[in-house]
This record gives sequence, structure tokens and C-alpha cells, in this order.
Amino acid sequence: MALVVSDPSELDHPIWSALTSGHASMALVHGRARRYPPSVSAFAAMEAPDPEAFDDLSHIVPRGERVALFTSEPVATPDTWQIDNEFWLHQMVCSVVSEAPSLAVRELDRNDVPEMLALTAATRPGPFLEDTILMGRYIGIRADAGRLAAMAGQRLHPSGFTELSAVCTDPAFRGRGYAAALITILTADIWSQGRTPMLHVMTDNIAKRLYERLGFSLRRMIRFSLVGQR
Repeated sequence: MALVVSDPSELDHPIWSALTSGHASMALVHGRARRYPPSVSAFAAMEAPDPEAFDDLSHIVPRGERVALFTSEPVATPDTWQIDNEFWLHQMVCSVVSEAPSLAVRELDRNDVPEMLALTAATRPGPFLEDTILMGRYIGIRADAGRLAAMAGQRLHPSGFTELSAVCTDPAFRGRGYAAALITILTADIWSQGRTPMLHVMTDNIAKRLYERLGFSLRRMIRFSLVGQR
């Protein structure tokens, strides 16, 4: 069944949208700049990436720390800031709802964080920190011996949307459909809340084929920039 998605303009600056809507209560704020607590995420955003907003950002990002920006265009930094890394991401939005499989999954909580950190460190689906679990719902599948075999979760919450993130499977358990099952369960949950599922993925990541099969399509390119004060 095809669905009408939420206002897509909110996704042109997804971190800013999340920190002014779904995650506003988490935001560390100074003027026109916002960021997540460092233990939750390295994501930060500005109302517009101009020199005045970068000055605001300098009050909540100390020297020596780097934060990640998601923008619709490449960022030009003032002389007091530098870009340490930058690349394009594919921003994908789901427009199809699928029936969630009847699969035994576990709701993941604080007690599971050490295993979640180990799994994400081994598979590198994207940054996952000690308190990232506070950003949304995370679920997993455990192997017969109790080992965390796969996980996925909900990260950014821009207005009208919820981002899927940390989709990963232990190499020893790949090929069993775990990632697809977890994604389908989470997208069904997001649709049930009246929100639209979306995600960001590296342009060369073969996981895009799975996302496309599950109803996600490319909306636009998003620029990732890792920045810090000089």
C-alpha cells in the first residue's frame, strides 16, 4: 500500500529539524546553534551555516571536539573553523508500508548497551555512542546462545519523520534476513505513529539494495561535514 509522506522540506536540514521538534528537549542550545549531548551523538546543526551561527556553535562545541553536520549543500566554514572530513550521503524515504514479520525480537535497553557498542564497532553501520539509545526505539535479535546477532533503531526525529539507523548484523549471522525483518518492524512502528520512515546511507553502501526492496527511494543527496574549531 502506497502512502503519502510527510512534508519533505523538513529533511533538507534533518538534524536542525530534529533538534527543534522531536528531540528539542535534548538539545544544547546557544543562539542559532543546537547540538546533542556529546554522549548521545556528535550531531549538531545551525539555523543557517553563516559566520554568526558558527560563532553560536563555538559556545557549545569546545576546541578539540568535532561535530557532524547534515546540510543540503557543502558548508563554507569561517576562518576559526575547519572541515576535517566531508562526503555525500543518500537520503532515502519510505513510501510503502509492509506487514511486519512474526519474528521474536527483543527491545534493547541500557542493559544491552555494551553488546550494542561491540556490535556497532565490529560492523560500523555509523556512530553509536553510550547514550545513543536515548534517541529512540532500538530492537535486536539474539542467537540461540543469547548473543546479540542483529540490531536496528530509530535515531533522528525531524518533524513528521523518523530515521532508521544502526542497522547491522554480526557477520556470523548474515544471510538470514535479520536486517530486513528489523527494518520492516521499525518502519511499521513509525507508520503507526503517523510519521514517515527515512534514513541516510553512504553512496557506495550495498545496503541500498535492501532499502530499495523494502520501499525506500532516494530523495536527495545530503552533505556530511565533520567540523571543529581551529
